[in-house]
Amino acid sequence: MKIAQASEISMEQTVSVTGTLAAFDQATVSAKVPGRMKSIAVDLGSVMKQGQVIAQIEQQDYQLRLQQAEAGLAQARARVGLPPDGKDDRIDPEATGTVRQAKAMLDDARLKLERAQSLVQRGVIAKAQLDGADAEHKVALSRYQDAIEEIRNRQALVVQRRSELEIARQQLADSTIYAPFDGVVQEKRASIGEYLSAASPIVNVVRMDPLRLRAEVPEREARNVKAGQEVRVTLEGDPNVYTGKIARISPTITAQNRVLIVEAEVRNNGQLRPGSFARAEIVSAGGSSALAVPSNAIVSFAGIDKVILVQEGKAVEKPVTLGRRTSEWTEVLSGVRAGDVVVINPGNLQSGQPVVITE
Repeated sequence: MKIAQASEISMEQTVSVTGTLAAFDQATVSAKVPGRMKSIAVDLGSVMKQGQVIAQIEQQDYQLRLQQAEAGLAQARARVGLPPDGKDDRIDPEATGTVRQAKAMLDDARLKLERAQSLVQRGVIAKAQLDGADAEHKVALSRYQDAIEEIRNRQALVVQRRSELEIARQQLADSTIYAPFDGVVQEKRASIGEYLSAASPIVNVVRMDPLRLRAEVPEREARNVKAGQEVRVTLEGDPNVYTGKIARISPTITAQNRVLIVEAEVRNNGQLRPGSFARAEIVSAGGSSALAVPSNAIVSFAGIDKVILVQEGKAVEKPVTLGRRTSEWTEVLSGVRAGDVVVINPGNLQSGQPVVITE
């Protein structure tokens, strides 16, 4: 039989949980503008960097729309007296030819009205001529106001054409699809030559590092789990131990199975895959001295934990009360003392049977 001694060691307090690994971020990258797919640079499993070109929609239609919008803006600027090219759309209505012409006619009508008023007062002309001059002044004033409103309408049209130009530029830019973040293509959903409407999916992308570990903590252990605690993760068939930290904790205990949902962020060296089942140990307290025996020396039957001691060459069963556990050691709160020799993997060994020590 193999044996070991119960020893005082430094042990962390841990909470053992199970959970599932999930991608940290997952997105369906879609076309923002309609068009025919010209090229696609990725496929299933392709690794991409944020900002990398994923696909290209044919741009000819959007280039023509941009040219049309540029011509429309140049025409609108010319109508208010601005040079066709330029980014400053501000203008003083009083400085435009249309308003200056109306203003000249208004000034002329005002002078004629003032002259007619003076001549009527001196009795040189009849009042009917004054009424005619007043009517001409009112018409000129109305035309002046119409000219200002017309220029303001043309200014508004310039703003509209400027917006249409920016929309055309944005649509041209949106014909190129970029990766939203560093990740891997989970699924390719469009092909070259296919006509895509707006919002048509092109690829599904997942962020692989870090991964989310979504785990369930039993209610009795919930008070010991806090954000920032270290997590050690293992997977079936993988000898590596991956580390992470508790990042998010649910505010409630689920009523169905009385567990607390927590999420940890786990660094991925490229070996982990979203969707994998994982076991984890949450380090809820730092190391402290504890009397412990190897975990494979514990025998559990009918809810009773015990170890097999070696005393005077014979096996002796001892019920024990257990505390903290790790993958290799289990704390013993009562039942054994430091230095006691326990049998590792005792199998069906019974009290009173002789023990032959092999290691």
